[in-house]
This record gives sequence, structure tokens and C-alpha cells, in this order.
Amino acid sequence: MLPRCTFSVCHVFMLVLCLSAAEDFDWTKNNHGSFYYGTFPAGFSWGAGSSAYQTEGAWDKDGKGLSIWDVFSHKKGKIQQNETGDASCEGYYKVKDDISLMKELKLNHYRFSISWPRLIPTGIKSDHINEKGIQYYNELIDHLLENKITPIVTLYHWDLPQVLQEKYGGWQNISMVNHFNEFANLCFERFGNRIKYWITFNNPWSVAVEGYETGEHAPGLKLRGTGAYRAAHHIIKAHAKVWHTYDIQWRAKQKGLVGISLSGDWGEPVDISNQKDIEAAERYVQFYLGWFATPIFHGDYPQVMKDFIGKKSVQQGLGMSRLPTFSPQEKSYIKGTCDFLGVGHFTTRYITQKNNPSGRSSSSSYFTDRDLAELVDPRWPDPGSEWLYSVPWGFRRLLNFVKTQYGNPMIYVTENGVSEKMLCTELCDDWRIQYFKDYINEMLKAMKDGVNVKGYTAWSLLDKFEWDEGYSERFGLYYVDFRNKNKPRYPKASVQFYKRIISSNGFPNQREVENWRRKAVETCSSSNQLLAADPLTSHMEMVTEIVVPTVCTLSILLSAIFLMFLLRRRN
Repeated sequence: MLPRCTFSVCHVFMLVLCLSAAEDFDWTKNNHGSFYYGTFPAGFSWGAGSSAYQTEGAWDKDGKGLSIWDVFSHKKGKIQQNETGDASCEGYYKVKDDISLMKELKLNHYRFSISWPRLIPTGIKSDHINEKGIQYYNELIDHLLENKITPIVTLYHWDLPQVLQEKYGGWQNISMVNHFNEFANLCFERFGNRIKYWITFNNPWSVAVEGYETGEHAPGLKLRGTGAYRAAHHIIKAHAKVWHTYDIQWRAKQKGLVGISLSGDWGEPVDISNQKDIEAAERYVQFYLGWFATPIFHGDYPQVMKDFIGKKSVQQGLGMSRLPTFSPQEKSYIKGTCDFLGVGHFTTRYITQKNNPSGRSSSSSYFTDRDLAELVDPRWPDPGSEWLYSVPWGFRRLLNFVKTQYGNPMIYVTENGVSEKMLCTELCDDWRIQYFKDYINEMLKAMKDGVNVKGYTAWSLLDKFEWDEGYSERFGLYYVDFRNKNKPRYPKASVQFYKRIISSNGFPNQREVENWRRKAVETCSSSNQLLAADPLTSHMEMVTEIVVPTVCTLSILLSAIFLMFLLRRRN
């Protein structure tokens, strides 16, 4: 999933925007408020997603090695409330239970990730392969297929083996390319006969920026101005190598597809009549999604990145650009290594030009390299994460951007959803229903524009560990009670609504869609009552499992002491 994006409050300015700034670009004729009733093409795939570290738990069980997230989350002060993913949803032990939830939703596909250190504990294939990890994913894949749910498998969703971080510096080191390729090749060998959709990396933007620039995510390094660019450079090379490995060794036999999942917010100019704002908005998207998509589709970084980072590097007195370069051979090797593009999208920003200081005395960073400011409209709904505003029309814009920039590739939406951040339990997630309704509808409009979208993945199936936010934010269709050791799942209202969209393959008519919403909210009210009783159930379990055995033990001890006392008196 897309984590909390790396802008603190100081990066996001609140601005009441003039109406002219909210007008559509030429490609989008419908106004923001219009809703299109219609259905998706036959064969459109509906799914939900998760990732290994966020849901599996069993962090040190059955031979699994340490990941950078195991180590990072155990450091005090890195995660809200010092929470960890040690147990999370206990998904490792609940494969059949969770697949029954997918069947209830009538999902066509399920997107999950394979934990690299669960298969190769040190990350180095020649050291050891953990067969128990292989067995776990074999069972997951087989159960999905038995239930007619297509697995979409992500190879890297951020849980790098800790040994590779300690020994080589993780994605700062070019050696990761070969180690990752060996891991991917093992997955193709063991699982590829059943997997038709492979995703190399999930949202490498977050890996690079939040892992190696700001340090908010594992491994927590703050290599400002260089770390993110170097990590991204090696990730792009690793992606290309894995694609070629599959293409040469496995494609003819297994007939699968290899893509990458890139996340991107849309950037809209504050003033669409101001050329500098238009250029800044374009730059925002190029520094985000284009950073990875442009090399993969066209062979090199976006020109605007090369120009801006190169210029600022010169002004800082550096002999060469802080943005690494690809050789001519590497450009041709990387270009075209994408059978489908995964798109993760959550929100939008208004963008305006901002000249950041640049010179020998100025500090460099990914954020200041862009020369722009991000703005939000205070009228945009924001039910959960501080970074996630509901701006559905930006989704259509982004999908059309991908179509125009990259030759209309086959797209699978790999992440889209909204969180809640509240202290009390709430299953009647009306805001999530509204979010899914509006965002899925904008995707349908984009498809009417000619964008080649083949499937949609709601993020996420379950509430789960949300990286540096711990369990304080919930993205799930299903509520997980993390206080209960059994981690029970409860359906939120959005389950019923999303299920109706899937069954109808879209939005048949206004009356029916409004009826879905009403019934979903009615259903969740009774579920809320059930969940409200759960703390009492948990309390009774505690009494049964802890208090009663303790009292029994004390009673036995007291009886023994009293018996000894009586025997002594007799003697």
C-alpha cells in the first residue's frame, strides 16, 4: 500500500482555491461532480490486496530471517506507539479464513507479496532456502486457485532481508540487483507454473524516498539529495534484470506477465492559465511516477529531472549531477521491460511554482530539487491519513497521463483506497463507500477515454500494520481486532457495497446504486453491535485463560502448605 507520503505539515499549505483552478483539462469534458452510470467490459478483474510484512505476522517463525522492517519497527520511537508487525493480522496462520472472505466478496484476483527473508533468510540464495516458507506460499497459491481467485504476486513490498542491509547497505549497493534477481528466479522456479501476473516492486518511490532520503521508513537512512536517487537507480536496474530473466528463461514455458506497481498522486496546476504552474504540476508527476515509468517505457529518466537535478548540482559546486546516469547499453536494456503497469493512486495535490534556494551553502534534497509547492483545498474530505484527501477526478487525470506518456500500456490498478483514523470502532464506513464509488467511477470514465485498464485492486482486504503509523490507521474492507489474540475479522459496510459493484461489474443505474449504499449501512449496524460486545468476549477469554489457571495454581499451593502444616502438627 502507499504509506503516509513524505510531506510534513510544512510541505502542504492550505489554500482556498479560486474556481478557475478547478476546471478540467481538455481531455476531461465532464465536470467534477458528474457521475457516469455504466458497466465495465466483460472480463474486467476485481480484486483486493495486501503485503507480507503488513499482514502475515509470524516474524520469527518457521525459519524466516529478519527483514529491515523487523529491525526498524523494534527500535523505540520509529513507529507510533512503538508498535510492530510481529503478529499483525496473523495471516500466516489464517490462509483459509482469509480466502473465505475473498469468496464472500466475489473477488476475481488477490494481490499479495512474497517475503524475501521468509524464503531466503539472509537474502543470499547460496546460503540457505527455507522450504517451510516455500510451503506456506504454495498453500496460499493453491487455495486461491482452488477457489477460482487469480493470484497477483508482488516480489518486493519493502521487506528487504536485514543481512543485505547490514552487509551491503541495501539498495544503495549495486549488488542488490543480482541478489534480487536470484530471489525472483527462485519464485519463478517454485511458483511460476501457477502464477500469471508478477509485480517486481511495489511503489519504489517510497522505498527510495522514505527509506533513504527522509528515514521515516526502514532502513531509516537520511542520505539527503543522493540516497533516494541511488536507491531508485538500482531498483530500476533490478526490475529490468528480473524482467529479462523471466523473458529468457520462463516466459515460453509459463506464459506469464511481469510488470511493476508505481504509485503516483496527481498534480493539478493551481492556475491553469499560468505556464509556470502548469510546468510545476507536470514536474510533480514526473518526479513521482515518471521517475520510474519513463526509464522503463522510454529508456531514461524524465528530461525535467535530469535538467533540474543537474542544474542544482552545478550550483552546489558538484562535479556531476546527483542523479545517476544510464549507459547507452543500460538504456536499451531497461526500455520496454513492462508487460503491464500497476498503478497505485490515492490522492491529488494542487501544485504551484516555488523557487527553492540553490547554491554552495544550500542543502540538497529530493523535495527542494522539484521547485514546487503542494497545496490542498480545505473542502476536500480527509477522513483518515493526514496526507490522503478524497479527490476522485485526479484519478482520471493520472490514468490519462499514463495513456498519453507511455503509449497506452495495459494497466492494472494495484492500490486504491482510503483509511480511517479514529479511536472508537466503526464498521459503518460510509466515507469509504463514497471513496470507492467516486474513484471507481472516475476509472470507468478514463476507460471511456480509451485508457487500457484491465483490473482494479481495492486497498486493502484487511486492516493491517501501516508502517510508521502502526495500527493507528485502517485501510481494510474488513476490520481486524488487534486487541484479541485471535485477530478476528469483521466486515465493514464497504464490503457489501464493493461486493455489489463486483457482482454488477459497475454501476447499472442511480436507483440501484443508492439502494446498495442503504443496504450496506443497514447491515453494518448489526455488525457494530456484535463488535461492541467483543471487548467483553476478550475480557472473558482473559479470565478463562489467565485468571482461572492462576487461581487454581494458588489454590493447589495453599492446599499443599496447609497439608504440610497439619502433618507437622500430628508429628
